Amino acid sequence: MTHARWHATDTLAARYADGTLPESEAWSLEHHLEHCSSCAARVSHAVREGTAGAVLREVRESVLRKALGSRPVETDGSLPAPTRETPAPTAPFPRARLWSSRVPGRFTVPGAPGAGRPGRFPRLAPVLWAAGPAVRGAWSVAVLVVALGAVALGYGAGVAGARPLLLALAPVVPVLGVALSYGPHADPVHEIAAASPSGGLRLLLTRTVAVLLVSLPLLTLAGLLLPGSGAPGAAAWLLPGLALTLASLALAGYVGSRAGAAVTGGGWLCAVLAPALTSPSGAPSARLAERLSGVLDGPLAQGSWAAAAVLCAAALAARRSVYDRLP
Repeated sequence: MTHARWHATDTLAARYADGTLPESEAWSLEHHLEHCSSCAARVSHAVREGTAGAVLREVRESVLRKALGSRPVETDGSLPAPTRETPAPTAPFPRARLWSSRVPGRFTVPGAPGAGRPGRFPRLAPVLWAAGPAVRGAWSVAVLVVALGAVALGYGAGVAGARPLLLALAPVVPVLGVALSYGPHADPVHEIAAASPSGGLRLLLTRTVAVLLVSLPLLTLAGLLLPGSGAPGAAAWLLPGLALTLASLALAGYVGSRAGAAVTGGGWLCAVLAPALTSPSGAPSARLAERLSGVLDGPLAQGSWAAAAVLCAAALAARRSVYDRLP
């Protein structure tokens, strides 16, 4: 949306001030206020005149009394005339670049706390933050290690069951990545992010997409490079991986992200690995390939996983408000 094509009306500003504006419209309005001074003044006036205005005035007067001591406070809450010249306030850093101070090196803002060299790509830092701690951290390296390790087992060590083993582990990888991407255990500014208009389920889904964009191509490409060994195709795990990821998100609304990931991932591994390891007949790799063919191969299996993914997505949408305070 182009900022110059619309302006906030008095009704829109009043709804924002009293908290009745929908989340998406509030986010759009806040983004517009960064570029439109007239709308910012209108919204500021609405906030001062609303229910929050009286509270803000009381807080301001209380702070002024403590700061000024015996000096009088004007009736409108403003500061009295200063007795000496006060230094001009320093210009704040742009809001859009505050997150770049958390990214070391070339993405930092000049002069920001902890900044390194001047930022060369100021727009990349918010993208890296939105992608989540898992994509920025060691999880991406772990995905690459799993993919390369499977290829090394298949060709370097001559393990015949490398593709079945990769297909068994691949659906769990994005589940773990999502668990490491959202929540107070993963993000030091989780409370601030969850309280923002772009937080909650929206931020969780953004980081889920980032996790899937990293894990799906790497693991699928590794499966294509490996010999079949009687296992399903290299892309047969994509729908199950998506369904398990959405299932872990749905469970996270009840038990938290880590517990939801543990239940979902652990249940999948038990379902595919336990029968292959406990059966007395045949090699474990052949039994695993046969088990995976039953749960991944064919229209019926893939259609069931697609239906499960749709149901889990519906459950997410129905309980979207709980993800603002996800444990």
